[in-house]
Amino acid sequence: MSSNNDPFFQAVNHWDVETIYLDLASVKGKRLTPIEKTHLRGLLCGYSPTEIAEKLNKSPKGVGVDLCNTLYQYVKGLVGNSNGKVENWRNITEWLEEAGYKNDEPIEYDASDCVSVIVVKKANIKIEKNQLMIDINIRLATPIPSEINHLDKTEFPDFDQNN
Repeated sequence: MSSNNDPFFQAVNHWDVETIYLDLASVKGKRLTPIEKTHLRGLLCGYSPTEIAEKLNKSPKGVGVDLCNTLYQYVKGLVGNSNGKVENWRNITEWLEEAGYKNDEPIEYDASDCVSVIVVKKANIKIEKNQLMIDINIRLATPIPSEINHLDKTEFPDFDQNN
C-alpha cells in the first residue's frame, strides 16, 4: 500500500487500488511490480507520464515506454479493449472509471445542522461457540441540509418521538 512519502498516495482516496492491483495481476499472470503500482497510482492521480517521471526523478521517455509495454496492455486486457489503441494516457483512467474502479466522491457538509433518526426494528443478541452474535435491523434516515426545515412525521412513520 502507498504511504504519505509516496507522491501518488492520494490515489487510494479516490480509487479501489487494491482491487485494481489484483485484477491487473490476473491479466498479467503475476503480481504487479512496485514500479508498476507506483506508475499506476500516478496515472490514477491524474499525472501524465512526463509528470510521473519528474516526480520520480526518472526519464520521461523511459516511463512512457514502461507504461506502453506494461500497464496500458494490462488495462486494455482488463476492460476488454485489447484491440483498442491507447490514444492518450487519460484513456487508462477513463476505462478504469467506466469499469467501476473509482470510488464515489464523498459528499461533505456540516452535519451539526442535521437531524438523524435511527429506528431499531429488531435486535437479536446471542452467544454461540464463544462468539457474540448481534443481528440488528435498523433504519437510519439523515436528511440532507436543504431538507431539514421540511421534515414531516410522515417521512418517518416508524419514528415515535416519545421514545
